[in-house]
Amino acid sequence: MRIVELFLAGFRNYDETRIRLDPGVNLLLGENAQGKTNLLEAVTYLSAGRSFRSRKETELIGFGREFAELTARVYSNGREREIRILLFSGRKKRQLFLSGVKKKTFGELAGVLTSVLFCPEDLLILKTGAAGRRRMMDQALCQLSPSYDHALSEYTRVLEHKGRILKDRFDDPSLADLLPEFNEQLCRYGSQIIHARGSYMARLSPEASRFHRAFSGDREDLSVAYRTVSTVADPTAPAETIYGELRDHLTAHWQAELESCQCLTGPHRDDFEAEINEISVKSFGSQGQTRTAAISLKLAEREIFRQTTGEEPVLLLDDVLSELDGSRQDFVLNHLNSGQVFITCCETDRLTDIGRTFLVDRGTVRE
Repeated sequence: MRIVELFLAGFRNYDETRIRLDPGVNLLLGENAQGKTNLLEAVTYLSAGRSFRSRKETELIGFGREFAELTARVYSNGREREIRILLFSGRKKRQLFLSGVKKKTFGELAGVLTSVLFCPEDLLILKTGAAGRRRMMDQALCQLSPSYDHALSEYTRVLEHKGRILKDRFDDPSLADLLPEFNEQLCRYGSQIIHARGSYMARLSPEASRFHRAFSGDREDLSVAYRTVSTVADPTAPAETIYGELRDHLTAHWQAELESCQCLTGPHRDDFEAEINEISVKSFGSQGQTRTAAISLKLAEREIFRQTTGEEPVLLLDDVLSELDGSRQDFVLNHLNSGQVFITCCETDRLTDIGRTFLVDRGTVRE
């Protein structure tokens, strides 16, 4: 899988640019705040249908522009296709096209282009709050499963509505009559999310462990465990089973939610925990162990994409190599011998002899 050509117009700081890309390593060189990360954001949006930096699509549109266009010619599954997305500054919904044919949902584009992003924040993902770890699971699963993308979008929508009702019901008590229906929808979509996350993390853990053992010279064993609501006995069980367990948990917290005016239970509070030799990385891991574990997780994510789709996903390294010491740089670089890779950096150092180099300067790109 690879991007043959990328076209951006009105996206972030790009007025209009067209780039023909190398099937191997593409090195994006430039000073800070010139648009290197914006290019990677465009690729992730084309592959996952959402930004890793912002929840608001209007923020992706350049200042003073009415719309933005993102187009990629992609070679995957033995043929070339075009993904085109139009974003609008008003309330008009985005428009999605696959090889010129308009699509209703991003799920219809899933799998045409997949990508794995690794940025400096990911090096600390095991030490920071749970939101980043949920985002890591969601970014992967939205690409691998159209049904997951739909369930996550609907769950988020219903959750926001329920939150408003819990707060507004004091002004309009009749709103409370709507809560049982919202709870039913949260259990329906939430059970699908938990099943997908549980199944994905069950695959991710042994792959990450394999990379981490190789990285540490077989001295350390990494394990990853998914954490969801306590009534769910097995998050890999069918969604129908999880539905009842999730409903039980929500029922038990019903009064507490009414009193606090908050949605207290559900997959919006999920997390996963990493351990090295059965010791929590978050609580006791050294900086080196934390970074090594994070690298292992990302390489494992890439491997799962390859196993699932039969093709190597596009790998995006956003200024991450500059954050690593020599041995960790070597470990990452040794795994760049296949698939298409984008690397952003301010200085080329040891990377000048690989792939194709592009200079990024104030929203323009040239070789």
